[in-house]
Amino acid sequence: MNQLDNQQQLDTLKQEKEAVLILFGGANCGVCQTIKPQIFDKFSVKFPKLEMVYIDCEQLQEVCAQHGVFSLPVVQVFFMGQKFIEEIRGFSLIALEQEIEKTYAKMNG
Repeated sequence: MNQLDNQQQLDTLKQEKEAVLILFGGANCGVCQTIKPQIFDKFSVKFPKLEMVYIDCEQLQEVCAQHGVFSLPVVQVFFMGQKFIEEIRGFSLIALEQEIEKTYAKMNG
């Protein structure tokens, strides 16, 4: 899961990739650091066209604020540049996977 350094990188990704998952987290967020490898390991196999990136909100507070992220962790999933899914704080990775699967299957159907 690549870590982004600025808003421009994120904008470019959303324009160039069909599907983008963004994990907004922080180095001091235990849950964020726990789910980060779980999301990457599971979703990279199941959704090969899903570009997954990480944004450290402790370093990029302005980017997180622009995306309405004020608590951690937050996962946002974009398809064709549009936000389809947003999960905040306490969420199930299984439910997230099912949500992604619905739209991903249509996109690659």
